[in-house]
Amino acid sequence: MNINNFSFNNIKSPEEANHKKANMINCLDDNIRVELGKSTEQGGEAALISLERAVDDLLNGKINVLITAPIDKKNIQSEKFTFKGHTEYLRAKANAADVLMFMLSENMRIGFATGHVPLNMVSGLLTIELLVRKLKLMNQSLMVDFGIRKPQIAVLGLNPHAGDSSLLGTEEAEIIIPAMKQCEREGIMTFGPFPADGFFGAGSFARFDGILSMYHDQGLAPFKALSFDSGVNFTAGLPFVRTSPVHGTAFHIAGKGEASENSFRQALYAACSILRNRQKYADLTKDPLKKQDIEIHTDKVDELPPEIFNTEQQL
Repeated sequence: MNINNFSFNNIKSPEEANHKKANMINCLDDNIRVELGKSTEQGGEAALISLERAVDDLLNGKINVLITAPIDKKNIQSEKFTFKGHTEYLRAKANAADVLMFMLSENMRIGFATGHVPLNMVSGLLTIELLVRKLKLMNQSLMVDFGIRKPQIAVLGLNPHAGDSSLLGTEEAEIIIPAMKQCEREGIMTFGPFPADGFFGAGSFARFDGILSMYHDQGLAPFKALSFDSGVNFTAGLPFVRTSPVHGTAFHIAGKGEASENSFRQALYAACSILRNRQKYADLTKDPLKKQDIEIHTDKVDELPPEIFNTEQQL
């Protein structure tokens, strides 16, 4: 980053923060030793201690947003952490009914119907109820977190060529399309299902406010190919704002000065933008009748005053 004469302002609690400095809370005892660039048990312990402290401060209202660094999903596993990743852990800590892993870039927002699960389990996990729940969550997030008046959501198929009229699979006809129709009856605008290869190959992703992919790599492979250095991971559905960079721990380049900070920087910008959008949405929907109209009659959301939506901070 080419920053000279830089130092952290060491504090013990968020209340001591100096807003003109980069503040740091040391959560670790001196006897915990972390080896740079290596996956160790103590490294996982240190990561969990830091994560728990940050989440506690967040839930207690001491900080406004949470931006998580990458974790090693293997070395962090313990009796206290039995989750597949940050997303599942934060959902449990917040007691959230459901969450959506949402990848953001300048021209794409893509969520996932299924998360960190083996590919051979995806088809069995897809249900009409699951897709309806994820589409509703995405639609609400696009309105509240990104200030989009009436979101248009693209839905990807599961099978090659989106099933090709059920010749290559029946999930589109039996699960995906019925879920889309149910959402459309409730005022949510969905389009598809689209074959993933043609959808991304033709650049169609840029035409939609959000995209729902059926499984992890179906959406992440094209997303990272297009936005690896600037993409952001956002967890929709939580009562607080959480973002992170899209890359992993990258132990192989630790200490070499090769890592790019851009994705982390974009995660910071995105968190601040989403927080502002949520605050603005809450301020302008204090009227219970107006709020009920937004949540139930999303087909009439374009009748609301334009100032309710912040379109300048969209990613």
